[in-house]
Amino acid sequence: MGWEVGEPSSPFTPPPSAIDAAGGPRGSGRKMYLVAKNYCGGSGLAASDALSGSDLGRALKPSCRASKHVVPCKVRLFTQCSLGGGSADQEIVIALGSNVGDRISTFDSALRMMKNSGLNITRHACLYETAPAYVTDQPRFLNSAVRGTTKLDPHELLKKLKEIEKDIGRTDGIRYGPRPIDLDILLYGKSQISTENLTVPHERIHERPFVLAPLVDLLGSSTDDDVEKSWHSLAKCTGGFFESWDKLGGESIIGTEGIKRVLPVGNRLLDWSERTLVMGVLNLTPDSFSDGGKFQEVEPAIAQARLLISEGADIIDIGAQSTRPLARRLSADEELERLVPVLDAIMGIPEMEGKLLSVDTFYAEVAAEAVKRGVHIVNDVSGGQIDPRILEVVAELGVPYVTMHMRGDPSTMQSEQNLLYSDVCSEVASELYTRVRQAELSGIPLWRIVLDPGIGFSKNSKHNLEVIMGLESIRTEMAKMSLGRAEDDYTTFGK
Repeated sequence: MGWEVGEPSSPFTPPPSAIDAAGGPRGSGRKMYLVAKNYCGGSGLAASDALSGSDLGRALKPSCRASKHVVPCKVRLFTQCSLGGGSADQEIVIALGSNVGDRISTFDSALRMMKNSGLNITRHACLYETAPAYVTDQPRFLNSAVRGTTKLDPHELLKKLKEIEKDIGRTDGIRYGPRPIDLDILLYGKSQISTENLTVPHERIHERPFVLAPLVDLLGSSTDDDVEKSWHSLAKCTGGFFESWDKLGGESIIGTEGIKRVLPVGNRLLDWSERTLVMGVLNLTPDSFSDGGKFQEVEPAIAQARLLISEGADIIDIGAQSTRPLARRLSADEELERLVPVLDAIMGIPEMEGKLLSVDTFYAEVAAEAVKRGVHIVNDVSGGQIDPRILEVVAELGVPYVTMHMRGDPSTMQSEQNLLYSDVCSEVASELYTRVRQAELSGIPLWRIVLDPGIGFSKNSKHNLEVIMGLESIRTEMAKMSLGRAEDDYTTFGK
């Protein structure tokens, strides 16, 4: 609920690190793709050039150097007598925390209920898993935050959040103890609020990494946003919340037992800082470059999946639609006809125990059917451009969504016009940012979005090398595009 006087919010958790993969259009060479966990930390690229949500978050999160650019801004002080109804939209930040039951499902329910209560959610922070604070003998917390707008005044908003908490199952319990959901008002418009039962921002927010980590995920590194300037002026540091975060250790504490960025996938939370994951690509197409026609039948496909797993694959990415240049586009029905028999067979082999399945498709219908049959991840080379319905479908499915940079479609992506860049890294960042915004506004939380810069798609060899070498600059460019920072919440996949 809102930041009630004397009631701190629960611990929060960080989102996943990046997924990295390599290669070009489906079948263009590699069969195994490295999923890199740390793009920012100088751990180098695995076999590919994807950016990860949590990874981006880490890379783009401003350091103390950025905090010196924070410009103080006048804020309004609300007291009990000055609070009244409002008609203008107010920008807000709401924190989420949970350590009881199915935490991810609880977050999904809370987001739906907030949207139905007059909150327009525009941005999501990364997802964090944190050790409990204060009362330590309890399960770990899952935490995040969202940014949005509302016409509700602060106390109306607080009342709505308390109603949502109650509907989800929260009851009075031990202070700082276990709870199915905790919804807190972190920031409200350009206002500082101090009333009998609501304080915004909370007076001890600067002491709590489980609050600051998701909060700074939602703040852009640009200084052009007046609302963000006012928010920073409410921090107890001259450098704003960025400096507060840095004083607690900033990115150096992410990945410790106290706070981890995670990606919810299947029935687990993946901490990308633990190790590099390997993706094996299984083409069911007749015309892919490297293995066209080899695995169209069930038995050869199963044998290949077993081989990929024996060679270290953690994820099997299955594609029944060729995305090589000038490939003929199959209909959704044709794609399913190729995909379903192999998918069902692979789901049944014992070697898949503990492994993840990804489907490479740009059709909403194929994505829905694949997830229904057990697939954990939807990998869309078009980023929702070929079949826009896929965004809302994936949002409803509640699975990770890989959105890739490509101009046009496979039949046009290598045209002269689509290969024209003045600054490939800057333009990839801008165009990927647009894809992410479309996905988020369609209901896919940032903590489920994985970014792929699209090596080999709408790029020549020179472009590919520039993107591989320029992943850091892509993150930095995305961090500047506020509306919450694009930086913090992306996960990257490669093709």
